[in-house]
Amino acid sequence: MLRTIIAGLKARTARLVLSSVAIALGVAFVTGTLVLGDAMNASMRDEFAKSARGVDVSVTLNGATDSKGITPETLAKIRQTPGVAGADPRGYASVPLMTSSGKARPAIATPLAGNDKLREFDLASGRYPDRANEVAVDVRTADTAKLSIGQPVKLLGTDDQTREYTLVGTYKQGVGEMSMASGDHLVLTPDAFQALDPERLPYQVVAVAANGFTQQQVADNLKKSLGENGFEIQTGEQLTERTLKQISSQAAEFTAFLLAFAVIALVVAAMVIYNTFTILVAQRTRELALMRCVGASRKQVFRGVLAEAVVMGFAASVLGLLGGLGVSAALQVVIGSFDDRGADVVVRLPITVTTVLAAFGVGVVVTVLSAVLPARKATRVPPVAALRSQPDSGEEVSRTGKLRVLSAGLLAVLGAVAVVLGMKQEKEEPAMFISGAGTMVLLLAVLVLGPLLVGPVNRVLGAVPRAIFGVPAKLASANAGRNPKRTAATTAALMIGVTIVAMVTVVANSAKQTASEQVDQRLPADYTVTSSVYDRPLPPELATRLAAVPEVAKVAPTNRVSTVDAYFTGVSTDALGDLFRPKVESGSLGDLRDGTVALRADYAKEQGLSVGSTTTLKTEDASETVKVVAIVSGQRLADGVLTLGTVAKLSPGVDGYDSIMVKLKPGVANGRAAVEKVTDASPLALIDSAAETKAQLNKQLDQVLAFVWALIGLAVVIALFGIANTLTLSVLERTRESALLRALGLTRGQLRLMLVVESILMALMGAAIGLVLGVGFGWVITTALSSEAVKLAFIIPFGQIGAMLAAAVVAAVVAAAMPARRAARTSVVAGMAEA
Repeated sequence: MLRTIIAGLKARTARLVLSSVAIALGVAFVTGTLVLGDAMNASMRDEFAKSARGVDVSVTLNGATDSKGITPETLAKIRQTPGVAGADPRGYASVPLMTSSGKARPAIATPLAGNDKLREFDLASGRYPDRANEVAVDVRTADTAKLSIGQPVKLLGTDDQTREYTLVGTYKQGVGEMSMASGDHLVLTPDAFQALDPERLPYQVVAVAANGFTQQQVADNLKKSLGENGFEIQTGEQLTERTLKQISSQAAEFTAFLLAFAVIALVVAAMVIYNTFTILVAQRTRELALMRCVGASRKQVFRGVLAEAVVMGFAASVLGLLGGLGVSAALQVVIGSFDDRGADVVVRLPITVTTVLAAFGVGVVVTVLSAVLPARKATRVPPVAALRSQPDSGEEVSRTGKLRVLSAGLLAVLGAVAVVLGMKQEKEEPAMFISGAGTMVLLLAVLVLGPLLVGPVNRVLGAVPRAIFGVPAKLASANAGRNPKRTAATTAALMIGVTIVAMVTVVANSAKQTASEQVDQRLPADYTVTSSVYDRPLPPELATRLAAVPEVAKVAPTNRVSTVDAYFTGVSTDALGDLFRPKVESGSLGDLRDGTVALRADYAKEQGLSVGSTTTLKTEDASETVKVVAIVSGQRLADGVLTLGTVAKLSPGVDGYDSIMVKLKPGVANGRAAVEKVTDASPLALIDSAAETKAQLNKQLDQVLAFVWALIGLAVVIALFGIANTLTLSVLERTRESALLRALGLTRGQLRLMLVVESILMALMGAAIGLVLGVGFGWVITTALSSEAVKLAFIIPFGQIGAMLAAAVVAAVVAAAMPARRAARTSVVAGMAEA
């Protein structure tokens, strides 16, 4: 029996190649994702090691104190504690970096540690600053800001005065609390850093242990010296372990996201394998029957088919493991390209025992499991089958039609219930999860019903080719429908991929349209002037100067305030209903005055407040009791709306505005230039328009959509391999039939056309059903994610859907190329002689 299996593998090597490629692609995606996860962990560990290296003890505030940082007195105590050889504070200051155009861009300055062991970065070029008028910047800042050693660097101090430094070096920093923040990064001497913001206190002190002291001993001494109230004292090992745990958790979440797409690819690949073995078993009916006649038992036949699956799975796993390295490298490059700060992409390809075992486990197990049903079917071939020809599966489908309809109906009901339940959820996450699960159950129902759908769909899609191409198209349509189970299994793989792609595309385009509508609603102003630095408000006189511009019709400044448990937007009362117009659910915005508030609907519901209620808003500096005069909804309203006067009472120390909305007079053609003349004088002022905001949002959504398309695209490619494989095996199966058609007058070109049309029909079946399901599921998701505050528009991107269908046709033609060429080249005499 072993010799028979080996001989069978040699005889059917070509038939198994495309199936092996399909499963290899699936394995490549899984192993590539695992390698990517390991690479991300390794990269983060190495990078974080820079911020933790040399640290024997860390001291931070634990929240049990009102102090805003570690005081100089505490720093002195730490340095005087027995066992401390050296200690340096770690702090940060938001210090805008001035560009050559005179505009400020966000930057974070940190003090240079006096102890070399406690420096959390590596020198890249030049040297570290040792004078008060010198500065070093990280390599990404030097790249994006176009800075080179020796150039002057201008920083905007807290007093809005520009200070000039000389750039003396660049460095590479690791992953730490400050480096994770956006913006530019630079380092100054401790004295220069303190001069930028004298009131700023460090958030952490790191220390090096003296010779003869362990980390734990120094930590214990610090606890005695400082007391445990108000401070969190950790050894360097504890600090590293806790942070790496957080980093590993983040990397695991992203890996799980990618593995979801890998599972989809494997499911599609499993369908291709199942279909392949089903066809092979059907083609070998006589062979299996003869084996039974000469003494092979059912178990031997079963084991023989599974042995072929094991060999194919093992070979595919080897290819998939190697391909996974390429997939990981490609994903690392793609993810690195999303970094707007121009980070250099370092590709890492760590291979662990877990990854290798997963590659072979997934590849072999999925292949074997996919071959179980066909192998079981092979054991049911009776010896007498050696005397008759192979029947089509049409009768079998008709026999099991009632069972299929019943199973599909049950799944459809379960899916519909989940969809309805998800749509009734108020929170977005459970709504999306439950509705999404319901759509997948509905997809499964369609898959179960697949063989019964092949006939009707084939007749509809085949009408046009039959009318255009005549006899070859009629034969192709008949071939596509003669074996419904096989066609359904072949098209199901493509249908899954297209369904998910279409669903994501509909949701993404709906989100883009909704975002654009929200921008139009939220930004009725022609321009919005904002501060380039988060914690630096725009000067009040800027609003006055803008209002005096002849081309400007109205100016409306806004502000923000954070209370103990909420966040509010402050607007001028004359902007209500014009430049600021949220949807009013109850009450009236016309009643908004100092001492009143309009609450966002969700926040009001959470707090149990309604129109007429009173509530007390508390900040660090003040408190104010306000009356609720309106309930409003809309995007980015914070938790409520206050007047600028109320915001000023809650934040008495803030002098300036968060943003200034500008509305031009009708018919003004050069409004932006007029506004820029005023804003150019302010280094903090940035001009934004609704069109620019839309473009930025659309760019971000397009990046996410392209990334998802690339991930799910692998499943589509595997499905197309399945179509090519089915056609190839069908050509071998129908050798005598093709020869007979040639003998009856069908030309080589017509034979090729017949196979191409058959391939196109199968691709269109999968793509058409997938598009219908994808659009429907997209509607379900957008409806489930809609809320009273934001109702997602439902957009069908007909252009992209048309492109998908066109791509399916082109791919089908390519998939049919080799089988059609093989069929046309077969001799009529040789084909008629085929057993």
